[in-house]
Amino acid sequence: MNIILHDNELHLRFAPLTLTRPVGDLRVGILTNKERWEKWIPEATVSFETEKYISKKFPRISGKADIEVNAAIIPTEAIAAAVVHLEDNQVLLSGDTWIARRGDATQKIQWKEQHPLELTQRWDLFQKNDEILVADYFLLTGGRESQYIPNSNTIIGDPSLIFLETGASVEGSFLNTTSGPIYIAKNAEIMEGSMIRGPFSLGEHAVVKMGAKIYGATTIGPFCKVGGEITNCVFQAYSNKGHDGFLGNSLVGEWCNFGADTNTSNLKNNYSMIRSWSYETGTEVETGLQFMGVCMGDHSKCAINTMFNTATVVGVSCNIFGGEFPKKFIPSFSWGAVNGTELFDLKKAKEAANAMMSRRGLELSEGDHYMLDYLSKHGG
Repeated sequence: MNIILHDNELHLRFAPLTLTRPVGDLRVGILTNKERWEKWIPEATVSFETEKYISKKFPRISGKADIEVNAAIIPTEAIAAAVVHLEDNQVLLSGDTWIARRGDATQKIQWKEQHPLELTQRWDLFQKNDEILVADYFLLTGGRESQYIPNSNTIIGDPSLIFLETGASVEGSFLNTTSGPIYIAKNAEIMEGSMIRGPFSLGEHAVVKMGAKIYGATTIGPFCKVGGEITNCVFQAYSNKGHDGFLGNSLVGEWCNFGADTNTSNLKNNYSMIRSWSYETGTEVETGLQFMGVCMGDHSKCAINTMFNTATVVGVSCNIFGGEFPKKFIPSFSWGAVNGTELFDLKKAKEAANAMMSRRGLELSEGDHYMLDYLSKHGG
């Protein structure tokens, strides 16, 4: 069986994060939707239907039994069971929203349970992170036993809501589960003096630095390093915020780096509702939210003491520095972004990306090169 996660024309809704990945590969909660479908239907091959320039790295894998799935729907056990039993030319609907389809999708079947949890805008990634993280926690830990939690830690709340995978290390920290569970993946580390309030997820090989203060619902993806004060944020993977400074209600892509004492405003001084840049409309739009920090695309970095205004959007491969607030929308391949922005040369941007990736024994793939080439020509 082939499960195809279809972007469903939502690609720009989640940009800049989806300038370099399909909607179905976005991390929210603990997992990506690709990983969730692989958990619910282990025998399935899961791939993507996405933008052509992205599909070089994330190709569609087709066969005789393709089932297209709305990539923005968070799957549950019940949804997975319904999808497995779809017959040729059937489409599973919840109201007007399609969940999954086979063939020409002419035979309509209505989902009779509660409308599935659905991502509709990029800020849903932190807005709905609490509910999704809790569901992922029980999906991953159900029927299993956590590794030993050392006595050097202070546990507030139910200790059964803390789960350490093999090789995870947590010493001398405060772990509070009164507002949600805490999941520590394989070979991840929480250094001493950290204060963690769930719901919280730390991905494989990720590190929380000494004395960090982290409020839920927060997701730190694999191979990230974080410190300082963080609240309600989602890091995709391989990104660093290793020093003091505040980051709240924010979304961070892969291979990003925050210089020491970088701070993000997540609330306007007048407490009014927030407008933020939309790649879909090419304008600022009303979000209906009072709290929103920065959204940073892959391979972007900022210097020490950077100040981000409320709801700042940073594209791909930006290098941000300067002593004042940058603009609230920083296009991809921007250099400077404060007192006049220059174009970050594509060759130098790739060199910077490879320099960071080489520290993890990785380098830009052919698909990565293709995406960066495309974005440098077509903007983002």
